[in-house]
Amino acid sequence: MKVVKIALGLILTYVVIVVVFETLLGHYQPQNEGTLVLTTTDAEGMSNDRVLSKIEYNDQLYIAANHWPRAWYRQVLRSPLVEVALDGEQASYRAVEVTGAEHIKVDNARPLGLTIRLLTGFPPRYFVKLMPL
Repeated sequence: MKVVKIALGLILTYVVIVVVFETLLGHYQPQNEGTLVLTTTDAEGMSNDRVLSKIEYNDQLYIAANHWPRAWYRQVLRSPLVEVALDGEQASYRAVEVTGAEHIKVDNARPLGLTIRLLTGFPPRYFVKLMPL
């Protein structure tokens, strides 16, 4: 019984660490030369900004849903016309879901380290290709 309580305590502690990390990351949205700002529009016409890491692969621009909170990802699948602020410039793009062999290639080109996977709770990873309009 004591082992079960210890295991449950460790699991609960881990879940709290993941929730706190994801909350802080989503709240502060750190920006640097490796990020871009994605602007989506929801069903009510409200725009939402999200700072995301950019992935450049084979002269294409990608972004990844690497975390459990992924409202922006569901939004671009529903409404793929987005605005992107990158390197001080704003441009319009069409977001295209990446699947199959392309998904595997992009994932292998930009793998996530064990530390970030631990801190985010090992969420599934999805990619979107940003096609300039």
